[in-house]
Amino acid sequence: MKLTKTIVDKAPLPVEKDQIFYRDGELKGFALRVTASGVKSFVVETLVNNKVRRMTLGKYGKLTVEQARKEAKSLLGKIARGHNPIAEKKAQKIKDITLQQAFADYLTARKSLKATTILDYERVLKQVVPDWLSKPLANITKDLIVKRHAQHGENNSRARSNLAMRLLRAIFNFAMNQYQIEDGIAAITYNPVKFLSHARSWYRIERRKTVIKQYQLVEWYAGVMKLSESYPIHFAEMWQDYFLLILFTGMRRTEAASLCWNDVDLKARTFTLRDTKNRDSHTLPMSDFIYEIFMRRRKTTQGEFVFPAKSNTGYLQEPRKALLNVIKLSGIEFTIHDLRRTFITTAESLDISAYALKRLLNHKMNNDVTSGYLIIDVERLRKPMQQVTDFLLRSMEVKEEAVIFLSEGMLN
Repeated sequence: MKLTKTIVDKAPLPVEKDQIFYRDGELKGFALRVTASGVKSFVVETLVNNKVRRMTLGKYGKLTVEQARKEAKSLLGKIARGHNPIAEKKAQKIKDITLQQAFADYLTARKSLKATTILDYERVLKQVVPDWLSKPLANITKDLIVKRHAQHGENNSRARSNLAMRLLRAIFNFAMNQYQIEDGIAAITYNPVKFLSHARSWYRIERRKTVIKQYQLVEWYAGVMKLSESYPIHFAEMWQDYFLLILFTGMRRTEAASLCWNDVDLKARTFTLRDTKNRDSHTLPMSDFIYEIFMRRRKTTQGEFVFPAKSNTGYLQEPRKALLNVIKLSGIEFTIHDLRRTFITTAESLDISAYALKRLLNHKMNNDVTSGYLIIDVERLRKPMQQVTDFLLRSMEVKEEAVIFLSEGMLN
């Protein structure tokens, strides 16, 4: 029967099914779908690439029968000429996906990314390409990439410009595999960031090699101790212990700041890092001096964290102000990561074995077959940890009796 307004108006609801179809007897492929809830829609059913496909034209009421018939004829004609309206519609939808949407999908898929990494990714996009976040990903061309990479690199930061483009490259690679029209056909087929490699436009960033030199440790330590002149004693001691703990253990800044008391064993004289860069839990021994630092912290702090603070996380977040104070008081320029590099350089200079050094720093040894057979217990790290401590204390001209006085004075 031919679908007419009268037939559509009187079309009965399905009784035993969720929906029922009334097919037009004049135009093959044109039909009315009626659901159990009474919704009536016009559809087209036909073969597309040898598969039966059903496409909704619209709801009855928004479309009249004749309007729907006209659209059905047009759609069936396009399909007969080789068009794939389903794929075309999906391709257009994908091409409208913005960088912000693609980035959100990327983060959803990369569940293993750490919160700090995600935060840095968000920051670098806002720093380098803030005006692109609402731009369709498909509209970001290689010319735009090259121009923005050069602009930000020359006017702001080459390292951040590189990082932003590496992130964009990862998002494009993700999109090329994630957003597919059908049967594995990608809607986005080209990664424009790859042109930077073709044009050899990446900035060469020299890895920082700065450390606190041995002869500078006396002045640096004196500056740390003078923090009590700039802060109330409670805060001064907290910053002093924070800087010293990183220098004497080689921990990363967030690993030290977020350390929990549940992961500190004062009886066994060990502490465990949970949220490490390589995601492996890492247990380290305490040297005598490190033990005294933890004892001071335990005496003066309450709650979950060794370095508690009134922040969103509950622990120290931004050491920059205290760091600048130490630089001013000591005359020694340094960064938090310089403290870790100083620990590493010191340990290496003492001829500590490469395997022990990597374990102290929680570095993976994936390419070393021998390392796979080595089990380095935490107790085997106690001696090298103490060696580094003794060397640093001598370099800072901190005598043994001064260490004892320092620990006892802060405990009382």
